[in-house]
Formats: sequence, structure tokens, C-alpha cells
Amino acid sequence: MNLVKSLLAVVALCLTAGTASAADADPSQLKVALLPDENPATVIKNNQGLKTYLEKTLGRPVELVVTTDYSSMIEAMRFGRIDIGYFGPLSYAMAKSKADIEPFAAIQKNGKATYEAVVIANTASGIDKLEDIKGKEVAYGDKASTSSHLIPKSMLLKSGLTAGTDYQEHFVGAHDAVAMAVQNGHAQAGGLSRPIFESLVERGIISPDKVKVLAVSQAFPEYPWTMRSNLSPALKEKIRNAFYDLKDAELLKQFKADGFASVTDADYDVVRDLAKILNLDLSKS
Repeated sequence: MNLVKSLLAVVALCLTAGTASAADADPSQLKVALLPDENPATVIKNNQGLKTYLEKTLGRPVELVVTTDYSSMIEAMRFGRIDIGYFGPLSYAMAKSKADIEPFAAIQKNGKATYEAVVIANTASGIDKLEDIKGKEVAYGDKASTSSHLIPKSMLLKSGLTAGTDYQEHFVGAHDAVAMAVQNGHAQAGGLSRPIFESLVERGIISPDKVKVLAVSQAFPEYPWTMRSNLSPALKEKIRNAFYDLKDAELLKQFKADGFASVTDADYDVVRDLAKILNLDLSKS
């Protein structure tokens, strides 16, 4: 029932009009939006532990929401329909160009708040290096995704391959959909988050006999947790501390993290620079 309510909230977010008001500075219930980078049911299930922790720590109910796509999540944050949002680096930069929001935390692994993307290929495709993708079909996730669009596309560009000219690109929505498209042969190659890809392999959803990693990107800043800037200062401080003080080993294990580190808007300038190279307009989502 909770899952159904969370999914129905997506519709409510899309239909509700208006902007955040002063009355929203200290909401009695917090709406927390999670990035739709995998199946919505999976995303909500994986974050039940966080929901329980935040409710206990912040002393108020928390509603988890997974929007239909990255763009609708950006718009929901823009109009104040969500209070806390978990964005990818690129979708955060896009949201920041439209909304009064601020990043405050990102997961930390081995003392680093960074991650990588991968370009993968179907093992039967005859692709052994990035240059072999020329003339093939490539699957990306969402256009506003960092690791399943921005980063892998830039990797192909550095290898002399331009989308639409040297290969055909297809946007399939989520990271797991990219991996499945490549495994099933609907695309010969694709790009997605390295942590998500490794999780799909560990869970047996993707077979290493059918899909291989061609290249790993450089490190980029981790996905930021953000909040509405017009929340009350006291509430914002409580939210920050809830993440920074999280020490529950079992809960952190779900994130495959050691803890949460503080992040600022400037940490994502590297993403903005990459978007310029690809001529992406961050104000359009």
C-alpha cells in the first residue's frame, strides 16, 4: 500500500500547480524525491530504511516520491512540490538553473565522494574498444542523466564518435534499461553508472557473459542530496545533520557507503564544463 501511495504521488506532483510559499518553510510532512534511475518500485523499496531513519531523526512523516522522469523531478523541485531531492550531477545542474535549491550531502566511499560511469557492449557485437562503436546503436538513459548520457557521450566524443553521425543514440529512460537493452541486443553499446552496473551484475540481472565493460570514465562528483532553499534555517540544519551524523552500518550498507560528505554547488562546475563541451543547454530539461 505504501508503494502504491508513493507512486500515486507522482501524479499528484505533476498535477499540482503553484509555487512554494512561506507556509512551506517548515512542512509537517517532508516530500523526498528519489532519482528515477531504476524501476520506481525498486528505488522506493531500496530507500525504506532511509525513510524510517529520517522520520525518526526529523520527527515528522516522510513521503518518498519517484517521478516519471528526470524532467518532471526538476519541475517538481522548481515549483516547491518536493522538499528534498536526490539528483544526478547533471540533473542537479539543470534544476539549479531553474530552482532555488542547494546541495548539501553526497555519499562517501573510502573517503571519496566521487563515482565513475562505464561504457558497456554486448559481447557478441564484435566491439572491443570505443572506436568499434562506429556505425552501431547506442543506448543512453535519460537525457538529463550524468552517467547514462553526459559522461559516456563525452567519452565517445573523445574517441572521435559523434552521435547521429557516427552512431545512432536511443534514450531508454533508466540505467537498468540501458544494461538490459545492451544485453538483449537491442543496442550494441550503452552508457550508465558504474555502481549501478556492478549492482545489476551482482544481483544476477545482467550476465558478464553477455555484457562487458569497454571503458571506465574519470571520477565525477557523487549524486547530490539537495533541499529547497526556502525551508526554515532550523529545518535545513536538522536535515544536514541527519545525513552527516548517519552512522547506522546496515543503512549505509544499502548505499554502499561509509557515510555522507558535505558538498557545495561549486563541486558540480566540472559537470557544467562537460555540458558546454557537448553543447547542452542546462536551462532546458
